[in-house]
Order: sequence, then structure tokens, then C-alpha cells
Amino acid sequence: MNFPGIRCGVLALVLLFRPIGVPLNAQSASTTELTVFAAASLTEAFQALGKNFEATHPSTKFVYNFGGSQQLVQQIVQGAEADIFASASLKQMTTAVSHGVIDTPRVRVFARNRLVLILPKENPGDLHALTDLAKQNIKVVLADSSVPVGQYALQMLDRCSKSGEFRESFRSDVLRNVVSYEENVRAVLSKVQLGECDAGIVYSSDLVHDSTGQVQRIDIPDRLNVIAEYPVAIVRGTKSPQRAGEFLNYILSVEGQRVLSSFGFIEVSPAGRR
Repeated sequence: MNFPGIRCGVLALVLLFRPIGVPLNAQSASTTELTVFAAASLTEAFQALGKNFEATHPSTKFVYNFGGSQQLVQQIVQGAEADIFASASLKQMTTAVSHGVIDTPRVRVFARNRLVLILPKENPGDLHALTDLAKQNIKVVLADSSVPVGQYALQMLDRCSKSGEFRESFRSDVLRNVVSYEENVRAVLSKVQLGECDAGIVYSSDLVHDSTGQVQRIDIPDRLNVIAEYPVAIVRGTKSPQRAGEFLNYILSVEGQRVLSSFGFIEVSPAGRR
């Protein structure tokens, strides 16, 4: 049965709420969707970068997949659709490149980060210095060694053991205290915030917006610390190479670097954005 009156009424409502000057179906047809696979430590920073980019590119919509860099690269290698991959380690980016899923000329280091030791607010383990991680009966949580922050933490412990400032057994003493290895840095942060352990190692950027003061921090001296390098690249086969390239350029721009700095990342000089 035909109901011309109803059809006309529906069409009138569509026209009423359609933005002036925009033809029917134009909004959805002109939208460019960018799927970004990014390390968990980049969650808030990339959401802010995406929001800023959308403000100047209103036809762009971002879809994010945040997680451990090792998980993300495996998803891409196995065929997951993505436009941009941002890793917390050059190791995972190298894996992606070796599998031919990255537009290799566009790999760039866009940020750096530091490790920091964190404790629950109440400090149940009574820890006051990095050396205290080797105390007996301390519960330590680290990210798994397959995760960039977990690998960096092991490198830092190696440096401590070889520095002459700690016992040579420092690394093994600390690892005896590890009660769990987590799949990403945010899981480590959550365990410490909930008081499920005495200490954990995360990135300094993870604490920038800890407005509730749920954790205490103990800074790790630069001579012992490991500085993480974050590479970003366009995924081969992206359906939106031009817009993906524009977003990559924005991340590397002065404004993009300012945003990253506000979230606790170390800015990369133009010469260092290789």
C-alpha cells in the first residue's frame, strides 16, 4: 500500500534537519575514516591529537585500537585493517616492516619517553629508592618482556647491576620479587593504583594526568634509565594515503609535538624525526 502523505512527511523531516547546503548522503560519503593502531601508552595523547586534527579536517573520523605494541603488530601482520601504526619500540616497527605491511619510506620517530618507578599511594612496601626493589618480600609488577616497556625495564635493571652503584645481583633480586608480568603498561599502572602490589615500572607519561594522586613515583636517573623511542608509519594498502600522511605530518609538526609534550612525552627535534 502507498502512503504518500507519510512518505512526504518523512522527507520533509530529513530536509529539515539536513545542514544547509549539504546534499542528501553527502556527509557520510565525504567522511574519511582513519584507523589508528597505537601503543597503550599513547591512548590519551593520540585521542587529543585526533581531536585537534578533526577540528581542522572536519570530514575525518578516527577509529583507535590501543594495546601492547607486540599485539598490534601481530594483528596488522595477520590482516587487520589499519591506516597508521604507532609503536612504543623500534623493535615492533621493524617486525612490521620485515613482513611488508608498512610503507617503509614513511617510518618516523615522533616521540620519546622515560621509565619511572611507581608505588601505591600508601606505599605498603615502604620503598623510598630504586635500590629498595631488591628488598625481600616485595611484590613487583612488570610488563611482559614481549612488551616494549617490559623490555626497557629489563634493560634498566641490567644497567643498575653493571653500574657499580648496586649489587651485581640487583637484577636477579628484583626479578625474584616479580609477582606478575602484564600484557601492557596500563595493566601495570592499574595493578599499582589498586594496591595489588608494592611497585611497578611504567612510563613517565602515564603519570602526567594522575589527578587523583593514586600513586607515588620514584624517578630513575638518566644514567640508569632507558629512553624509549616511538616510531609511527603508514600501513601499506591504506585506503586513505593522503589523509593518513597529513595526520602523520601533524604528529611531527610543532603543534603535534606540543600536544605530545603536554602528555609527558619527550619532544623530538626536527633533526631527530628520522
